[in-house]
Amino acid sequence: MKATLDACVLYPTVMRQMLLGAAEAGLYTPLWSPRILEEWARAVARLGPRDEAIARADIAQMRARWPMACVTPPDSLIRRLHLPDVNDIHVLASAIAGSADVIVTQNAADFPRGILAEEGLRRQDADQFLRGLDTHAMARVAEQVRREAERLSGEPWTIRALLKKARLPRLAKLLD
Repeated sequence: MKATLDACVLYPTVMRQMLLGAAEAGLYTPLWSPRILEEWARAVARLGPRDEAIARADIAQMRARWPMACVTPPDSLIRRLHLPDVNDIHVLASAIAGSADVIVTQNAADFPRGILAEEGLRRQDADQFLRGLDTHAMARVAEQVRREAERLSGEPWTIRALLKKARLPRLAKLLD
């Protein structure tokens, strides 16, 4: 299965780590475009130059780990598509160009199911998408993410609390 990851699911760190951990475990193939990655970096830049530098380093690591994940849709495809928010058309175009099965986004209103179905795509939020993957593998990913959160924060975390904070409450309940 191929999934195009919208910028809004890459920006929260734990959500991104869960999504990329699942990809690392071979549960799906991630896709994104240069524009999606740039949107993420610009969103993080609002927090300050240090945070932007970290995001750009993460982007470089993602590109190195998944060199085939970066899809640049042709302008002709972008011009033919329509969505309620024209600023999201590039995400849909990237999904089509990459032969994705699903767009993982938190912005349901911007990606109407009918329009996506016309293109052979579906939309899922990160929580729904991750819950649909192998539960045992996701438990291992969650434990790795939890350990990294503890290392970085110096505070103890439970998987449930960490995933709930990361806006993955149903996955948290499933893995609890």
